Amino acid sequence: MSEKEPQELRQKIKLLVDESLRQSDPSGWFEPLYTQANGDPSQVPWANLTTSPHLEEWLDNYLPQGDRGSALVIGCGLGDDAEALQAKGFKVTAFDISSTAIAWCQQRFPNSQVEYQVADLLALPSTWHGAFDFVFESRTIQSLPLNIRSQVIDCVGQLVADTGTLLVITHLRDNDSEPDGPPWALSEGEIAQFTRWGLQEIRRHTFFEGENNAVTKIRIEYRKNVVMGNG
Repeated sequence: MSEKEPQELRQKIKLLVDESLRQSDPSGWFEPLYTQANGDPSQVPWANLTTSPHLEEWLDNYLPQGDRGSALVIGCGLGDDAEALQAKGFKVTAFDISSTAIAWCQQRFPNSQVEYQVADLLALPSTWHGAFDFVFESRTIQSLPLNIRSQVIDCVGQLVADTGTLLVITHLRDNDSEPDGPPWALSEGEIAQFTRWGLQEIRRHTFFEGENNAVTKIRIEYRKNVVMGNG
């Protein structure tokens, strides 16, 4: 969630998350959020109906030349980032756990070449493991609680093909204590867990957002070694 959200929306999301956690279903709050939005993107805090500026800036300045290959967008929301990657020449698969979100994507982009799918990050097809040349993860990890964080990071890390790229955008916290969430910002120790999958940090940018620049957000580009680092 961002600092600009009205208090009423924040409270609504907090109630949905609390109920989801009570039911031991940490990702179960996404579908009711999209359903209750009833087609109003202002009720989905990350739905800006435009490409993430941090992805767009990376595509403009750091996208390597040559064949684009396959790309995967994790938690694709309403599809703008997936469409931006498709426009750059990637063969894009984009998924979200919310069937309402995926239907919304298909309604917004009826002629899209993106393959939109309903899927659960915690239970992805094994055929996706190591299958994507570019994986984009923006603020999905931070929307899930710390007690499954290592599992979620592994689910992301295992998707990247040898010599492929992972681009992560997330809020960052400056210590290892558990934050009040959502979002549950990542710590440096948690970010370091990507190295278990042979992912080496290539480039990092830090952004400060919110009131008095109180929110720290980072964009990290990883490259996967041919020899995996997790044995």
